[in-house]
Amino acid sequence: MNQNSAVYTLYGMAGSLYTGKVRAYLRRRGLPFVEKPAGGEEFKNTIVPKIGRWIIPVIVTPEGELLQDGSDIIDALEERHNASHELGPAVQPKGLMGVLSHLFALFGSEGLLRPAMHYRWNFDDDNLVFLKAAFEDVLPAGLSDEKLDQAFLHSSGRMRKAGRSFGVIPENFTAIEKSYEHFLGLLEAHFKKTPFLLGSYPTLGDYGLLGPLYPHLGRDPYPARLMQRIAPHVFRWVERMNAPEEIADHVATSQGDGLFEDAAIPATLISLLDYIAEDYLPEFKAHSVFTQAWLEHNPAIEAGTNGLADPAARTIGVATFEWRGRNISTAVMPYRFYLQQRIVDAASALNHQETERLRQLLDSVGLMPVVKETLSRRVSRKNFLEVWD
Repeated sequence: MNQNSAVYTLYGMAGSLYTGKVRAYLRRRGLPFVEKPAGGEEFKNTIVPKIGRWIIPVIVTPEGELLQDGSDIIDALEERHNASHELGPAVQPKGLMGVLSHLFALFGSEGLLRPAMHYRWNFDDDNLVFLKAAFEDVLPAGLSDEKLDQAFLHSSGRMRKAGRSFGVIPENFTAIEKSYEHFLGLLEAHFKKTPFLLGSYPTLGDYGLLGPLYPHLGRDPYPARLMQRIAPHVFRWVERMNAPEEIADHVATSQGDGLFEDAAIPATLISLLDYIAEDYLPEFKAHSVFTQAWLEHNPAIEAGTNGLADPAARTIGVATFEWRGRNISTAVMPYRFYLQQRIVDAASALNHQETERLRQLLDSVGLMPVVKETLSRRVSRKNFLEVWD
């Protein structure tokens, strides 16, 4: 594809969780783009200084505007191209399905980081040769083999350290694997009945789940084989989400060309919500308590800043909580509340009947805290950084 004035530029990495989410969106929406690796001099010298940190994905619009962060990118492109539904149904639906879409987007983006990091970095016999090649996207070009190996060891070492900050330590490996295989089983049962998460077309929830379930868990050798073996319909969904064309051989949803109706949410989707409550809610609640206490101990944080010495820093501390019968500690990132606020805002826009249906549904699985628990200050994004209002 030759780049021209109508083409977007996507800077990212083939194996990047968040790049995978944006790439799939561009493909399915039929928006022309060229993808460039984030290891090149152009990204380093032109894009990073404007963004303020090395982070992917980044989009450059045909007009030269920079967009960063998967959720913000999709928001911006939907607003640019789909105000009149020229691309088809909006990826962010209204009503109850909209709340659920945001909820799954949060869980996909943040709640599946443990299995994503574990299955990438703790199966070197199967994954390492593949990962060395994949990481060339973000390593400087033109390195000798020796220098390339050194650069990969440094970069992969940082990623392994990041995995530990999400609770990926040897004591938790067995619990992570059991939890993930249980999740795959629930998702497999769901995708046997419906082509996409909430019905006949993908929403933000699908793109949120795709982030970990494609680049890490559906592409790296060991977890890809695991998915193919025990969850073939999930693997087929991964392929469907990455296809620019419609695939005619998928299972039809009982909702025809729409999303599930509020009063007819399938049991398989409720089982997935129940899993989120069990697997992710303890972490969310612990992070919420920690962050609120942190805000109360730092009342003088200037609006429009992150309250830290480094304006690009993403974590404010570590929270400990019980997960799967053990205490684990994970890094607390205000960005997660930026995503959670979308759930809260979508819920606040519901009418009385929809609000009551949401309450009944989330009470039945114990997920109301994700809607009800809010911080004393909101998280915003300013100049590509997470900041406090």
